[in-house]
Amino acid sequence: MDVGGRLKAIRKQHGLSQRELAKRVGVTNSTISMIEKNSVSPSISSLKKVLGGIPMSLVEFFSMEAGEEQQQKFVYRSDELLNVGMNDVQLHLVGKARNDRAMAFMVETMAPGTSTGSDMLIHEGQEAGVVIEGKLELKVGTEVAILEEGDSYYFDSTQPHRFSNPFDETLRLVSCTTPANF
Repeated sequence: MDVGGRLKAIRKQHGLSQRELAKRVGVTNSTISMIEKNSVSPSISSLKKVLGGIPMSLVEFFSMEAGEEQQQKFVYRSDELLNVGMNDVQLHLVGKARNDRAMAFMVETMAPGTSTGSDMLIHEGQEAGVVIEGKLELKVGTEVAILEEGDSYYFDSTQPHRFSNPFDETLRLVSCTTPANF
């Protein structure tokens, strides 16, 4: 997927210069330029921050070309799930095209040595999840916890948080966040 090209097209659709978008999100315009040229691959948290200056959610960003579903579906096959993650962090969203979606329900996969980025995530709502394979390092506020298969979490998303897999095996988890900002 051409993340940089898509960002550039969306930025132009919204009538924003690189400088204006950079100013809105507190980064340099050369950072926006490097992302648009695919010279750098932004972390999920960085891309979410940049899209916040448009404003646009990660789901809107990644599903622009996916098209709308014709009728309200209730079953989603594994190959229909939209990946709203990047690189070695895959976030497969269930029910991407529902207009009334109140939660982001995802099947997540993180390769060994990956994370959601160096920036802590923070947003309105709540998050919950359960590890189904591997181990998760979860930082919420100043606390760090290691979760193993079968362990779960639930916290207020207004607390700064970060998901990491510093281990040697792939991590798989099922998660849910509110509101549906993915």
